[in-house]
Amino acid sequence: MSEILQVNDSSFEDEIIKSDMPAMVDFWAPWCQPCLITAPWVEELAKEYDGRFKVAKMNVDENPITPSHYGIRSIPTLLLFKDGKLADTIVGAVGKASIEKAMLKLI
Repeated sequence: MSEILQVNDSSFEDEIIKSDMPAMVDFWAPWCQPCLITAPWVEELAKEYDGRFKVAKMNVDENPITPSHYGIRSIPTLLLFKDGKLADTIVGAVGKASIEKAMLKLI
């Protein structure tokens, strides 16, 4: 699964909460400049951790329920899950190393 999974409000639970491996969701929007800065790092990490970490993206403009449920007020926001539970939150455009460090804590 080196391709980033696109999730929506209806697929979120099955793909992320019920995932048998740690998962990260990048909450973003196409008009968000910081989201566009972060996107290449998320894509690289998805490839590097293929088979060990599920990486997904959710467009907040098209899917209002899940971001609201998790209290997301600014984007980009990365939510990291392990065993179906929220394990970490990263808000804002942070570097690849910071994202990877959070991921490694869950593997």
